[in-house]
Parts: sequence; structure tokens; C-alpha cells
Amino acid sequence: MAVTNNAMIIRRELLARVAKLLLDDRLVEDIDRIPVQIRPKNGDVSRCCVYKDRAMLKYKLMALLGFSVQQEDEEITPLSVYAKRALEREDISEPPLTVVDDACSGCIKANYTVTNICRGCVARPCIINCPKGAIDFHSGHAEIDPKKCVNCGICQKNCPYHAIVYIPVPCEESCPVGAISKDEEGIEHIDYSKCIYCGKCIVACPFGAVMEKSHLVEVIKALKSDKKVIAMVAPAIAGQFKAPLENIVSAILELGFDDVIEVARGANVTTTNEALEFEEKMSEGQAFMTTSCCPSYTEAVKKHLPELAPFVSHTKTPMYYTAEIARKAYPDAKLVFIGPCLAKRYETARDPHADYMLSFEEMGAIFIAKGIDVASCKGAVLDSEVFSSSRGYAVSSGVASAVQKALKNRIPITPVHIDGLNKMNIRELKGFVKHCPGNMVEVMACEGGCVNGCNVIANHKIATRQVKEIASRPDKQ
Repeated sequence: MAVTNNAMIIRRELLARVAKLLLDDRLVEDIDRIPVQIRPKNGDVSRCCVYKDRAMLKYKLMALLGFSVQQEDEEITPLSVYAKRALEREDISEPPLTVVDDACSGCIKANYTVTNICRGCVARPCIINCPKGAIDFHSGHAEIDPKKCVNCGICQKNCPYHAIVYIPVPCEESCPVGAISKDEEGIEHIDYSKCIYCGKCIVACPFGAVMEKSHLVEVIKALKSDKKVIAMVAPAIAGQFKAPLENIVSAILELGFDDVIEVARGANVTTTNEALEFEEKMSEGQAFMTTSCCPSYTEAVKKHLPELAPFVSHTKTPMYYTAEIARKAYPDAKLVFIGPCLAKRYETARDPHADYMLSFEEMGAIFIAKGIDVASCKGAVLDSEVFSSSRGYAVSSGVASAVQKALKNRIPITPVHIDGLNKMNIRELKGFVKHCPGNMVEVMACEGGCVNGCNVIANHKIATRQVKEIASRPDKQ
């Protein structure tokens, strides 16, 4: 899901700068300089002027400090004030997303428009077929009245010159559940009664206006304290940082974490429990069972697909079981989940044992700030108790394959893979209640699996190969 673009590059630069200031104990003193350093007076600008650019950078930095833009006191309050509050607070308030209002104003409302390719033809199929009479001709050129247009797209389909184009709002277009929409002032708002925390809007926004509220301050504070801090790393991390998993684990320990526990260890438990539950449900005559590892999918069922609820596995996620294991081993420690997506940030906030979450982007920013070259780190010894198949959870079909392996042919399994939640796949899932083409449905919100989450830093195709390689290693006897 992650793409390389300037909005992403800016976000990562801001993360690295904030991480460096935190590590150097210079956050309050120097954070106000960041917008000026990134957008100097005579440098290039992305918007109308350098001052607008700096204002947008300020709001994005507020999100990285863990604040909603809506929590701004007044426009003249400096970032240093928010930095001081961030260092003093105990918890980050909900919700996990914030929209930078002024950065959002670049998109117009989704609509169809006539381009200058229009030839003013005699046939005029756009006018003839428009059900609302929204099209007229002026000076030999078709024009669409936005007050009458209902965005049905019939004019576009009928134009022989392909002169009519659809101009989408990228975040709205990407949202599979219609949870984000513009108000009368053109600002996007997220309806959390619909949101499934898939993070597609973050990636889709070309202005970088949809931001996550980061736990960066809390995690680095914890690392600099006397408390033990334990990292719980998602299986998808094996495909990040252009280095073997052993090196990545070693690099995380070098940052000051007291231990690194693979979430694949919790996946061992998920695999065993889900296999037993599948066997039980099939013996009771249930038509099919869906996996429950992806929080975006389970949120989608809760808010949009209640008819599927009886078919969702009751087994907890690998992160849940890993946090349970970690809390027993380290009762007084701070537990930090390191993962690929917003959905896991949402899950972390609700987990009874986990404390904070770092995305792969945020982890990468700390490596940069600390000057750690992951590929050069000495490889750590991996947990020998982790099943290789559990390390494959990060890719599409990984969960179903692990469950199938655990069943050892005790019961036939016909897997169905929903590779990414979009509008079409959600409609398909609704139909499974009446007819499902298999008996085990694995649902991943991101195309390709967790290796393609909204916070990954590696190309998902390369990451998939790396994860599959480590998942194919033989289990130690």
C-alpha cells in the first residue's frame, strides 16, 4: 500500500528530526526550528508560499507529537508548548487519526468534468443520455452543471471522444466503507462509527493531510528511563530495512530495548487455537469460518458486516497472545508493539497488556536518528520455539497455510483468500453468508497482506519474498 511520493518523504523526514531531538533532549528547545529548516525562505515551496508550507509542517509535527490538529489552542501557540505537554503527559487521547484542515483544502468535491478534448459533436450523446438534464452546450462545448449532476457517470461512458473525466477525492475513493467525507467548507472528516482503521486514506491523500497520532515521544521517553522496555515485532518486519530478521532484532536491541519478542510467537498460539476452533465448527456443521487476525477486518464485521459475525473466529490475534506472554515475563515493563499499520495502533490502544505502538516508519526514523545501520548489525539468535509458518502470517495466505499445516489433514480445508478490503471485496464477503466457495476464509485488509500496510517502508513485493524465505525454513526439532 505504501508508495514513494513527496508527502511520504516529508513525513519520514519530520519523524527522523523529532526522534533525533528526543534522543538529544533538545525537543522543546529546537522543535520550532524544524519548519524553517525544511522550508527556508528562498527554497522551493509545495504550496502558494513558504509560510503556508511552514504552517502545514507545524500541524504535521503536532500529530507526530501525539496531538490532534483540533487540539490547537490558537494559531500563534508555538510547537515548543505542545512538545513540553507531550513530554509531561501520560497517555495519548483518541482517536488515532487527525486531519490537517488547511492541507486538505486542495481537493475539490468529486465530480465529472468536460475537458477541452470535447469536439462539440452533433450526436451529443452526453446530453441525450443524462438522466438529470445536467449537461448543456455553450460556445460549441459541453458543460456540466454541478448543481444538477449526481455523478452517475453515464455521460463519461457515452462520450465518443473520452472527453469527460471523473475527478475523484483520493481519500474518499480509497476508503472501502465510506468513512471519510467533505464538509461544506471542503474539509475531510472521519466518521469513526464507520472507520475500520485500514489506513488507506493516509496513503491515498496527495497532500499528506491525514496523519496518525504518533507514540514516538512516549517510546523514546521510556527508552531513556529506568524502566524495562520490551519490543514486540510483527512478522512483517522481516521484509523491512533491507536486512535479515536477525540483524533487525539486533538493531532494535542496540536502540536500548531490553528484549525483543517476535509476534510470531503469539502466532503459534493463534494457529493452534484457530485450527482447533475450525475443527470444532466444521464438526458442528458450520458452513465456513473466517480468520480474526486483522483488526481492520474484525472492525468491518462489527460496523458493516454484522451478518458475518457468527462466522468470525473467536481466537485472539498474535499480538494479543504475544503481549500476554510478554506481560507475564516482564510485569513492570513498557511493552511496545512494532508493526505495519494503523489497525495495529488501534488494537494496541485496546490491548490490556500493550502500552505503545511504533510503526515501521517510526522505527526507521529512530534508526536514522541514532545512526544505526541495520544491515551492519551483528545478527541476533532468533527464538527457536517460533514455528516457521508463524513467521509467514505477514503475507496473503500465510494465516490459512499455518492453520492448514496445524490441522495435519485431520479435516479437509478449502481456503478462500480475500486479498485486500475494498468496496468490491466487502460486497463479496456479504454474499458468503448465502454461499461461500470454501470453508476457511482468510481476510487481509491490505493487498498482499501486512507487508503492504500503510506504514511499511519496503516494496511489498520484495518484502513478500523475504518473509516467505524465512517462513519456509524448517522448524527446529
